[in-house]
Amino acid sequence: MAVDRSGLPIDTALPALRAALAARDSAVLTAPPGAGKSTVVPLVLLEESWARDKRILMLEPRRLAARAVAQRMAHTLDERVGRTVGYRMRRDTLVSKDTRIEVVTEGVLTRMLQSDPALEGIAAVIFDEFHERSLQADLGLALALDARATLASELKILVMSATLDAEGVAALLGDAPLVGAHGRSFPVETRYVGEGAPPMPQPARQAEGPERAVARVILRALREAEGDVLVFLPGAREIRRVAAMLESAGAAARILPLYGDLPPEAQQAALTPVAGSRR
Repeated sequence: MAVDRSGLPIDTALPALRAALAARDSAVLTAPPGAGKSTVVPLVLLEESWARDKRILMLEPRRLAARAVAQRMAHTLDERVGRTVGYRMRRDTLVSKDTRIEVVTEGVLTRMLQSDPALEGIAAVIFDEFHERSLQADLGLALALDARATLASELKILVMSATLDAEGVAALLGDAPLVGAHGRSFPVETRYVGEGAPPMPQPARQAEGPERAVARVILRALREAEGDVLVFLPGAREIRRVAAMLESAGAAARILPLYGDLPPEAQQAALTPVAGSRR
């Protein structure tokens, strides 16, 4: 299986990671966001001798991220999701008899571990973004360790994170080897709203409301900068409100909401670049 990684930062850590998991049953991998750990590591480990004819489970805490990671890995293999790479989450599963990498969400992993403690046919369980600590993720790790100690002695466990108390987790895993990858930096310019203009009076700012203020800043960014615009908001309600404001204002871009409860087709539309179209 040829994996085109396009020179991602995670490449430098792969030899050490492969050696660690060949020699031990656990490892901890730290790499900054964007290094490629979520979309490259499972594909590379699938080629290892200990994973032959078995599956790899990867816990991805967020539903949106689980779909996106599975889609990216499938795209790397020039396949559709559901063949070599699939996902399982509440009310949405896309796997087949040929699937060897399953990206799962927290509740799904817990149920799989409880219903099949021996983890038949599973070569490894990967805990991605482990710094996003939750009761379900901690329980999943505890169940995986218990399964390996009693019924699945050959199971590999890999914990991955961008920011993590790596030494503490490594100790929990029996002094597991630590593997790290460096990231890469990009220039960042910070612009402050209202710079060079009279400050907006406090009562007016309060009357405007946060969503309308965000929409105003986005319209300004579309006028003054090139390329796409990525906006972070607290929740789905705020996303829908700002999107509606931008649509009514005739924003010179496609307005694409993105949150976990959207249908998969709408999520994919937001994640797929379209030539000649600004988003």
